[in-house]
Amino acid sequence: MQEDNGVIASDSELSCGEVFRQSGTADHRKIWIDLDNSPHVPFFAPIIEELEQRGYSTFVTARDAYQVWELADFFHLNYTRIGRHYGKHRLLKVLGTCFRALQLMILVRRKRPDLAVAHGSRSQTLASLLLGIPSVAIFDYEFVNASALFKATWLIVPEIVAKSTQFNQDKVLKYPGIKEDVYAPGFKPDPSIQSVLGLKGNDVVVTVRPPATEAHYHNPESDTLFEAVMELLGQASGVKVILLPRNSRQALSLRKSWPNLFDTGKVTVPERALDGLNLIWYSDLVISGGGTMNREAAALGVPVYSIFRGKIGAVDRYLADSGRLVLLKSIDDVRGKIALDRRSRSIEPQGKSSIALKTIVDDVVAILNHRSTAR
Repeated sequence: MQEDNGVIASDSELSCGEVFRQSGTADHRKIWIDLDNSPHVPFFAPIIEELEQRGYSTFVTARDAYQVWELADFFHLNYTRIGRHYGKHRLLKVLGTCFRALQLMILVRRKRPDLAVAHGSRSQTLASLLLGIPSVAIFDYEFVNASALFKATWLIVPEIVAKSTQFNQDKVLKYPGIKEDVYAPGFKPDPSIQSVLGLKGNDVVVTVRPPATEAHYHNPESDTLFEAVMELLGQASGVKVILLPRNSRQALSLRKSWPNLFDTGKVTVPERALDGLNLIWYSDLVISGGGTMNREAAALGVPVYSIFRGKIGAVDRYLADSGRLVLLKSIDDVRGKIALDRRSRSIEPQGKSSIALKTIVDDVVAILNHRSTAR
C-alpha cells in the first residue's frame, strides 16, 4: 500500500476513499474505541457521533484514570469500565499496560470488532495485535513513548507532527490543524458555569492545570514553575483560581501545600467534572503543565501559558511561533510574562463543522471499508 496526500492507496491504485465512495454502506461494521486518558473523551465524543450517524456500530472501553469515567458520564457516552492507572513507577506502568491489555482481550473477543481506534492507548494496540484486529493509533506528540503504538496498523497524526518525525510514511495518515480542532469548532458557551463556580464579574479568572507528575514524560522543572505560578496568583489581588488536579492524590497534596489559598476561597477545585472548553471560555487566562488544555485555550483564542518542561512537540512549537501560546521556561518568565488581565468575550465562538473531524472519520471509514473489500 501507498499513502499519497493523506489518502490510502492499495497496490491496485484504488484509494480507500474511492473504496468508500463505491461501497457506500456501513453494513453494521463495528469499531472499538478505547478511552485511555481524559483528553480522549471530548476528542472521541464527536467522532463516535459522526461514525454512528454514518451507520457504523461503536463500542467504547474506558480506563479509570484522570477523571476519564466522570468525563465519559458528562458526555453521556455508553462505555464499559475496564482497567486503572498504576502510578508513576515505570515497571508498574509496563505491567499495568500488559494486564489491562489482557482484560481488554477477554471483553473484546466477545465483541468481535472490525477495527480498533484510540488516541495513544498502548493497551488497546497490544490487545489488538494479539487478537489480530486491525488498529488505528492517533496521537499528536511525536516524543510520546510510542514503541507499542508504532505496531498499530495505521497511524493518524496532525500534518505538522508528520513533518517532524521519522514515521514509516506508508502507514501514516494526516489531518489538518490540531487535535482540539476536532471538537472545539462545535463549542457553544454556557454561562451557568459562572454561578456553579461562584465567579464574580470583577474577578480575573485563572484556570490552572498542574503538571502530570505521574506521566512518563514529567520533568521536575515543571513543578518548580508550578510553585512559582501558585505564589504569583496567591499574592495577586482580584484573582480567582480554578485548579484542576489530575486525580484525588494530587488534589490532596495541593490542599496540603497551599491551605490558606483554599481556606480563603481564592483557589477552588470543581466538585465534579466540567466541560473543559466552557471553563476555558469563561477564564481570562489559562496556565497548564499539560498539552490538551493549552491547545484548547489556543483553539478558543484564550491567553494561555505553558509550564510544561518536557520535550516541546511540533504542535506547541507551531502555537508558540504563531503567538497563540506562551512557553514559560523559568521563574523569571512566570513573574514577567503572565498578564493577569480580564479579557473581552464580546465575540463568542460560533458552532461550525470541523475539517479535522471530517478528515479523521473519513480515514477511519476508508480503512474499515478497504479491509472489508480486501477479504
